[in-house]
Amino acid sequence: MEKQTFIFEKNNYILFAAGLVLMIIGYLLMVGGGSDNPEVFNPEIFSAQRIIVAPMFILAGLLVEVFAIMKNGKSK
Repeated sequence: MEKQTFIFEKNNYILFAAGLVLMIIGYLLMVGGGSDNPEVFNPEIFSAQRIIVAPMFILAGLLVEVFAIMKNGKSK
């Protein structure tokens, strides 16, 4: 009977989790900035946190996810 092997190893799953956490942080940084009154403009929606920092976290998370998928395990 052959031993079942998995495609990904423990390190790959750790990288998956790290990428997911980075993306969640990025989306949480984008939250808010709206106005309670639709007639009033709130310039906080265009803060550097929402248009620079948050997308950088999301892109970093996506890159970590791609790396986690492409990373090879030990050859046996």
